[in-house]
Amino acid sequence: MTKIAVLVSGGGTNLQALIDAQARGEIVGGSIALVVSSNPEAYALERAARAGIETAVLRRRDFADGEAYGAALDRMLTDAGVGLIVLAGFMTVLPDSFCAAWRNRIINIHPSLIPSFCGEGFYGLRVHEAALKKGVKVTGATVHFVSEVVDGGAIILQQAVAVEPGDTPEILQRRVMEQAEWKLLPRAVSLFCQGKLSVQNEIVTILD
Repeated sequence: MTKIAVLVSGGGTNLQALIDAQARGEIVGGSIALVVSSNPEAYALERAARAGIETAVLRRRDFADGEAYGAALDRMLTDAGVGLIVLAGFMTVLPDSFCAAWRNRIINIHPSLIPSFCGEGFYGLRVHEAALKKGVKVTGATVHFVSEVVDGGAIILQQAVAVEPGDTPEILQRRVMEQAEWKLLPRAVSLFCQGKLSVQNEIVTILD
């Protein structure tokens, strides 16, 4: 059984999607063992507590630099026996050394079809604002492995979502969550925990 750590910073809607999927038996071969927040006020911590999941707070500002922060996070996750890290609205940049140490064991959900509207500065509503400004007719979400390059890791799953006339960033954000993010993330986590993801040359193959 793979122990999963979910890293959060805010409301925790994607964490809730994982908790709900786990309750339905849809995360095969894994369980959420720990929720780590960079923000002590994050509502995600309450979601975890209600589900009986252990929580911890680790703030970047409490450490001298990113490397020290990464080392502390690494110790915490290693001591907990974590095998998979899921970034679910985690707003702290992980140092390169941490990403390298956990290569192909960190999954992130991004609210666009990578490589569109991704990279430095593209997060939250900013992604949907950019999509609407560009006038795209289709957007979506991407689950990918995390590498040293922001949003640059190997793509696991993607789901397209239509952009509708009259969409605001908030409306589009909600549709992408409901139609893509909350479905893709639990599926990707389950595939990982079942050993069904193979990565070669930054290409992910889903095994039968």
